[in-house]
Amino acid sequence: ENCKISIRNARREALDGFKKLKEDRLSEDEQKRAEVQVQEKIDAYIKKVESIIAEKEKEIMTV
Repeated sequence: ENCKISIRNARREALDGFKKLKEDRLSEDEQKRAEVQVQEKIDAYIKKVESIIAEKEKEIMTV
């Protein structure tokens, strides 16, 4: 769970960074595109974490 929280915090920091860049020089389309890319990566990492957790739970149950 802590790993998922860390991943979500990283996403929030990235999205906040995009908002600051938008104020300076990032277009709205570029911001949205970057947000989608970040979300896709976050989803992939959370899926990996859940897979690792499921494997560990299965390993523990077979012992």
